[in-house]
Amino acid sequence: MDLHTATLNNEVKMPLLGYGVFRVNNGSDLVKAVKTAIKKGYRSIDTAQVYGNEESVGLGVQQAIEEGIVTRDELFITSKVWNDGLTYEETIAAYETSLSKLGLDYLDLYLIHWPGKNKYLDSWKALETLYQEGRVRTIGVSNFQIHHLENLLQKAEVKPVINQIEFHPRLTQLELRDYCEKNNIRVEAWSPLMNGEVLNDEILQVIAKKYDKTVAQIILKWDLQHGVITIPKSMTESRIEENRNIFDFELTTEEVKQIDELNENVRSGPDPDEFDF
Repeated sequence: MDLHTATLNNEVKMPLLGYGVFRVNNGSDLVKAVKTAIKKGYRSIDTAQVYGNEESVGLGVQQAIEEGIVTRDELFITSKVWNDGLTYEETIAAYETSLSKLGLDYLDLYLIHWPGKNKYLDSWKALETLYQEGRVRTIGVSNFQIHHLENLLQKAEVKPVINQIEFHPRLTQLELRDYCEKNNIRVEAWSPLMNGEVLNDEILQVIAKKYDKTVAQIILKWDLQHGVITIPKSMTESRIEENRNIFDFELTTEEVKQIDELNENVRSGPDPDEFDF
């Protein structure tokens, strides 16, 4: 397995480690943080329509390109359509708006953010159109449970490449991950550090001490060893750099199992089956 990239089901390569910007406000601090992340080696940036920060993400990306730090084709930019606009036409319009705010000609990945109550089939048709017209490199979903995926796969012409879900040591979602693996859909973790709630866990602290790493680094490595793409968020330069420094050690099978056993099926975000809009 490539340590740094995942090959998606349409053969596009995506970085296994990305930079997330959930709950970060638009503004100069985010522009700087995105540019810093790119300088530190991140090539995948994940945002969403509902985050309200696509303009600042785009500015950070543009500055990094203009300064010669990176070229556009070296980056992998993700955004997501929100659930107040999931008709076919609204989804196309939302994509156009996200592109405009980001200042980009195309996205590398576009996701349906939440399944809602059976709202997603028209939206998926729109994503398929964007993909088939070559306007987006890959398309996927977020927060879909097995029954949502089963319903989608019965109707879809294009299989989603990604299901971005809440995944951390307290919520391992094994059955859903197994289903995705069997159907060649990669899993991506949002909130991999559970908003910091798992950082004080004693088992994780013991493992971190052994490798002279932080607990956050141990969790992110655990993600990668499960083949899960991960997008930690930080606005601190030292942590942005630290979160990337996870490719020089390997957890043992026993340590991975120890972390798996921390699962309590506890969510920090909404339950996709109950979260409607």
